[in-house]
Amino acid sequence: MEDGKHRSIDYLRISVTDRCNLKCVYCMPEGDISCLEKEEVLSFEEIIKVCKSAAKLGIKKIKLTGGEPLVRPDFVSLVRQIKAVEGIEEITLTTNGLLLEKQLEDLIEAGISQINISLDTLDPKHFKEITKVDGLDKVLAAIHKAAHSDLKRVKVNALVAKHLNEEAICALAQLAQHDAIHVRFIELMPIGLGKQFERIGKEEIIAILEEKFGILKPYKGKLGNGPAQYWEIEGFKGKIGFISAVSECFCDACNRIRLTADGFLKLCLHSKAGLDVKHLLRSGISQEELTRLIGEAIHYKPEKHHFGDAPREEDEDKIMAQIGG
Repeated sequence: MEDGKHRSIDYLRISVTDRCNLKCVYCMPEGDISCLEKEEVLSFEEIIKVCKSAAKLGIKKIKLTGGEPLVRPDFVSLVRQIKAVEGIEEITLTTNGLLLEKQLEDLIEAGISQINISLDTLDPKHFKEITKVDGLDKVLAAIHKAAHSDLKRVKVNALVAKHLNEEAICALAQLAQHDAIHVRFIELMPIGLGKQFERIGKEEIIAILEEKFGILKPYKGKLGNGPAQYWEIEGFKGKIGFISAVSECFCDACNRIRLTADGFLKLCLHSKAGLDVKHLLRSGISQEELTRLIGEAIHYKPEKHHFGDAPREEDEDKIMAQIGG
């Protein structure tokens, strides 16, 4: 399947809930936030219907996200159902890790092949300052267990920003030293609460790492479905990755679409463009017609994001918690 710019679209990210058991300072606002009511969230049956249409259009890879996906009851059942959809070749998961350790074996058995675990510091006090929760020990236990499991890949995603966690960069990178864990440093995007932080660029992080560990060498291989660029450090079992959506725009090679928890098919993270799939599903649309309309929508996927440009009416104004990770 190609969009109107001849990009191959084979990757669907599905947010199964907007609820999370953390309140990270760059994602969740202070105080209570209004989460979706249960009936506003797509049911498993509705998600599977979307997956079937997506697979017919050429989607091969599914990423399950939230909020925190593991807070959704009976989540493992959804994984099994997606795995059974003809044409879906890989299902991966992004999680904050708090609930992962106890569910890991069931998730692997159900069909999860790769897990990305979000972690921004290895200091317990700093972890609580960023997330508003005590729980670093649970996340680290989950990472260790995942690294020694049958998963194809384990990745740690670290959002980095000035005056947030730059002092944690080297410690986070060391997670890749003794285990085959790939640590990715993600440039904070100016969406929602992320606008209040100053980005740290890839070159600055590389300089910090090289001062501590020696030369980083570019890695030519591919380690997943996304746009990360990977580097190697001598003596490290895992790779160091960078996702720099703002400073190194990779929109010309974007292969993904997103389904929000409330059933909106987003064609670009930074755009309101898309399709109200929930309305179609609850109006009794047939599988064939749903497939056709999703295909038509994908043709109009925006050419690129507009981070750094003057605000436009069509730019996304929701926070990341509402969009999905």
